[in-house]
Formats: sequence, structure tokens, C-alpha cells
Amino acid sequence: MRLKNKIALITGSARGIGQAIAELFHREDAIVIVSDIREKEGKELAKKLGKKAEFIHLNVGSEDSWLQAVEHITLNYGRLDILVNNAGITGFLESPGPWDAENTDLKTWEEVHRINSTGVMLGCKYAIKLMKEQGGSIVNISSRSGIVGIPGAVAYASSKAAVRNHTKSVALYCAEKGYKIRCNSVHPAAIMTPMWDIMLGEGVQRQKLIEEIEFGIPMGYFGEPIDVAYGVLYLASDESKYVTGIELNIDGGILAGSDAKPRE
Repeated sequence: MRLKNKIALITGSARGIGQAIAELFHREDAIVIVSDIREKEGKELAKKLGKKAEFIHLNVGSEDSWLQAVEHITLNYGRLDILVNNAGITGFLESPGPWDAENTDLKTWEEVHRINSTGVMLGCKYAIKLMKEQGGSIVNISSRSGIVGIPGAVAYASSKAAVRNHTKSVALYCAEKGYKIRCNSVHPAAIMTPMWDIMLGEGVQRQKLIEEIEFGIPMGYFGEPIDVAYGVLYLASDESKYVTGIELNIDGGILAGSDAKPRE
């Protein structure tokens, strides 16, 4: 009951980390709004969760889509208590590439930033409007890549760094205004989600790459989406009522050492 009757919107929650957050929030008695561009998976998840859950279509990189979401939340709930800005892309599937620092193209750069950084900016903007009367918690999902560089995925790394810094600006703004809104970022790394599939491949190659990556993780293994969800739950709940502007690393110890930059 850590989120009893709190209204929570989770972007990109049809699968992966977002799905784990939605499921955990629901178990903690929140009213969960699953949102994604993946209609089929999102509706299936909301149906599986049952009472106190629903799905809405939300393209986080579109301000019109956010305005529609805000209208829906205002009409049906009158407020928002928690926003988890989770939706994000690497760009490997969603843009033409190349993705490295020397050859990256403008379309790739703009598309990754539209979803990852502009999407978070818009989410924070409208969450503040929905929360400023009663307060609330915004949790932005950044990445290990928002702290260290990735030579082969510069748009992704840059966009996640923008999330990290914008989180602190939002936290300070809300504090200065006297809004009881907290804003924190979470930085996962080496969490096994569908986002890894294109990078790992299949069969023997996949297992070999997993073993190589796990060799560089201090704890020695990939994390699970639920590991991130528990961290987000803490930041969303009243247990973190004096916590704002922080970055929480959930990475098996990667950022504690010198092997933080991923291999190509």
C-alpha cells in the first residue's frame, strides 16, 4: 500500500522497465495509467492489471499527444500524483544511422532527442501543471549513458545526459516556486530488456556477448526490470519526501569503477 490511491502515469510502459514499474505500482495500490505508442501490448497489460489500471496512447515526442493525455487525466482524475518519464529509444531501430560521433546524421540525432529529451521535457512541463496544487513526484529514467559517453551511440548518450540535467533544473524550479513536487532521475545500466535484443543478436553469439558484458559488471550479471522498478517506487513514494534532484544509479556497480564506458 505504499502508493495507495496515488494516480501514476508511466510512459513507455507496454514492455520492459516501464511494464515492471506499472506492475509494481499496481501491486502497491496505485491507480496506474499505462501509456505507450504500442497499443496492443499496452492494452493487454492494462487488461491484465485489471481494476485501477487503464491504457492511453501517448507519443511522448508530440506536444499534441501530451495535451490529449492531460485533458484525459484532468477529466477523469482531476490530478496526477506520479509521473515516470520512462519512454526512450536507442535509435538503432528507429533511425537510419550511422550513430557514431564522426558519421551520425541529423535525422538520427533529432529523432532520438525528440523522444528521449524532448519527451521528458514535455512530460515534466505538463506534470508540473497537474501536480502543483497538491504536490507529487516526477521520476525521469536516464541511463548510465547520461553520465559517461558512448562513442558508437552519441545521440542516445547526449539525450540521456539532457534528462539527467533537466531533472535537476525541474527539481530546483519546483522548490523555488514552493511547489511540493520532487524530481529525480534513475540511471539504469545492464538491465535485460527488449532494447538489448538488436545489440545481442541470437543463439551462440548472444550468449557470448552476454558473458562478455557480464564480465565487466562488478556484480557479475545483468539486472532485471524489477530492479529498476523498486528504485523508482522509492522515489515515487512518500518515503523519499525529502529527496529531490538526485540521480540513482541501478547498474550492478558499473559506475562505481573505471569500466563504465561500454565496449563497441
